Amino acid sequence: MFKALEMFTDLQDNNYKYEVGDEYPRLGLKPSLARIKELSGTDNLRGRAVIEEVEEIPFGDNAVTSEDMAKEPTATSKKKGGRKPKKED
Repeated sequence: MFKALEMFTDLQDNNYKYEVGDEYPRLGLKPSLARIKELSGTDNLRGRAVIEEVEEIPFGDNAVTSEDMAKEPTATSKKKGGRKPKKED
């Protein structure tokens, strides 16, 4: 998996715009190894890497991906329950 180091428009993917930190490639895109090397190296129009490889976070026998993290409920998406009233002395 790769992430965008800076905002760039992928001219080989219908001008798809990547923002800093976006995952590359986007869902549904399968770039060639040559394209990945081009974007992660200096042999592109900007002359510098616009993506970098990031490691998946290992967890036991499985690897945690950014897709897995997106599926996890967040504090704001959890059902809010009422608080118990304070016990009066």
